Amino acid sequence: MESTRPNVSTLIEETELGNAVSADKLFSSLYGELHRLARNQLARQSSSVTLSATTLLHQAYLDMAQREGPSFPDRARFMGYAARVMRGLIIDHARNRRAQKRGGLFEITSLSGQDAQELAGERELTQISDALDLLVKAEPALAEVVDLKFFCGFSFAEIAVMRDLSERTVQRQWEKARIYLLRQLCSNLSS
Repeated sequence: MESTRPNVSTLIEETELGNAVSADKLFSSLYGELHRLARNQLARQSSSVTLSATTLLHQAYLDMAQREGPSFPDRARFMGYAARVMRGLIIDHARNRRAQKRGGLFEITSLSGQDAQELAGERELTQISDALDLLVKAEPALAEVVDLKFFCGFSFAEIAVMRDLSERTVQRQWEKARIYLLRQLCSNLSS
């Protein structure tokens, strides 16, 4: 008995053509995986990020539904894009909290040890995001590997299958991306 349910690639194609029903089906079919991705994104951040995984996922869906730009030829690129959108939302949330702490709420408080840790975590998060943005411009393929591995949680073997590469090639790209990001972060610290 063959399933009449469309596959993810078909749903992505139909969504790209503006089919709202397909967009909803795509979101529904990937909801569990996207929710896991949102939880992973939040787990990697400092404790100062007060978003829930569900809120992050729904905000990302709204942002993605309104986007115009590159298409998603496959599931890997869709998930990578979702990871970047979620990362951007987390960064924006952290920046907004930081702005409020710097006077947006006009509240005078002393800086406790935990507050200092939160500010350092938010600063670090922003620096990592900026370094990733530079990597996207310099080496988009490497940035995609970082998104799929670090933010989506895929294994090297899964990424290799998605990108039609050998697992060793994906591992080399991962190492090259890590070196690039480390250099960017170190140069930011020395500036």
